[in-house]
Amino acid sequence: MVMLGFMTGMWTASRRGLAQGFNPERVLDLGPWLIIGAIIGARTLYVITFWREEFSWRPWLDALMVWHGGLVYYGGLAGASASCILYTRIKRVPLWSTADLLAPSIALGQAFGRIGCLLNGCCYGRACSLPWAIRFPVDNAAHAPVTPVHPTQIYESLLSLALYSWLAWSFRRRTFDGQVFGRYLVGYALIRSFVELFRGDYPPGQYLGGWFSPGQSVSAISLAAGISLLVFAPRTKAPPAGPAKAG
Repeated sequence: MVMLGFMTGMWTASRRGLAQGFNPERVLDLGPWLIIGAIIGARTLYVITFWREEFSWRPWLDALMVWHGGLVYYGGLAGASASCILYTRIKRVPLWSTADLLAPSIALGQAFGRIGCLLNGCCYGRACSLPWAIRFPVDNAAHAPVTPVHPTQIYESLLSLALYSWLAWSFRRRTFDGQVFGRYLVGYALIRSFVELFRGDYPPGQYLGGWFSPGQSVSAISLAAGISLLVFAPRTKAPPAGPAKAG
């Protein structure tokens, strides 16, 4: 599901760029950079977050076994952002216009990724007695509760789809570079903070001050970064990148 989300996100970004006069090859060339950066960042933050519970007593090579599960979204976003910055510096293409182009597709990819969380059994919710509560299978591999819980993965997936629609609409009407990406940072921070209210998979010791989950703590940074970008970014708009030149 993560790979499906990535492929769909890259395809929509290339189509969006083509409609707006951007060079679609710029998006496709960036793809491998984003994949590598996202996986490294997502796994690194997961290992840091759950070091005591899962890795402190195991061989250090287990920290590299991404195929066994264990990725943190905000770590992936940070890693992919670092890769994007490096790519734009090397290729000498505008950073913030590229970030705006990708922003809606990041939200779309997240919608697919959270369905993957649902299928895997991770990121589950607190106990719930509402009609739409879900149950995980007995003896599921992720050790998710078998009692009714909030379908937090579905909550975030649906909200991410709504965010994608809004950002895609905003992209066609942006007035300066960095505006759409800034709105993504703010929008996702609010969505994540809301969904975290229903999450039930964090060990009690990970709540900051006994109140704020790790996801909400990082969301505060994302919110501040997004607001800063929207307020302080130069009110300029770079011209679209034209077709790639031969040779």
